[in-house]
Amino acid sequence: MIQSMTGFGKATLQLPTKKITVEVKSLNSKGMDLNVRMPSVYREMELSLRNQISQHLERGKVDFALYIEVTGEETSTKVNAPIVKAYMSQMREILGNTDETELLKMAVRMPDALKTERDELDENEWKQILTVINEALANINNFRADEGLSLEKEFQLRIANIRSYMEQALELDPERVQNIKNKLQTAIDELKVTVDENRFEQELIYYLEKLDITEEKVRLTNHLDYFIETLNGNEANGRKLGFITQEMGREINTMGSKSNHAGMQKLVVQMKDELEKIKEQVLNVL
Repeated sequence: MIQSMTGFGKATLQLPTKKITVEVKSLNSKGMDLNVRMPSVYREMELSLRNQISQHLERGKVDFALYIEVTGEETSTKVNAPIVKAYMSQMREILGNTDETELLKMAVRMPDALKTERDELDENEWKQILTVINEALANINNFRADEGLSLEKEFQLRIANIRSYMEQALELDPERVQNIKNKLQTAIDELKVTVDENRFEQELIYYLEKLDITEEKVRLTNHLDYFIETLNGNEANGRKLGFITQEMGREINTMGSKSNHAGMQKLVVQMKDELEKIKEQVLNVL
């Protein structure tokens, strides 16, 4: 079963003094392109977190964000009292008798009046956060699986359309062959020369063999079957499906170059259109 590389997952955790929110979103990419945003207090866990995300999501342009919303009275920013008092003393000397409240307002705006104390990583808290991260990763994988089902239905439809157009083209093959024979016979008649009928038949057979599309039909059928087989396999992946579409394109192009028939060429164009739609969507497959 295939998965899409496009997805979104979110999970939240309420702790006594803070709310943790984890969001993960991904788009298609050739490899794993991971961007992680998290508070500095958890930075020491970033490397192991990156490995965990890569194992879960495998491939894609992934944006991971961990947000903290303080809901309690606890804060890491405190007034640097000695500095503030020193500022107020200096301003009192400069300004003279000034309201203490006004002095305080001015002092707290000065450099270093506030200090931020760095929180230490709480191991127990991080274990709780990991459960939320795993929940968010599970949610994005569920999202990707749902998108994969939509892609699978789209692929099934496009492959069926290509197969139908190919069969319609083969139904026109006898008419195409007869048209070629008629054109060659008309050209001979216009020359008003006598030709060896046996030699003419031999040359005609040789010419028709060069324009025969039986091999292309067999190979394209095999590629269509292999695409569906890969799609339904346990190890289906976008890269493999992309390679198969390339081979399908080669056979369709060869059919077009050999067709020599307006109706058949129209069907080949329709096959190419369906194949392009497949190629666009294969880029989203994990």
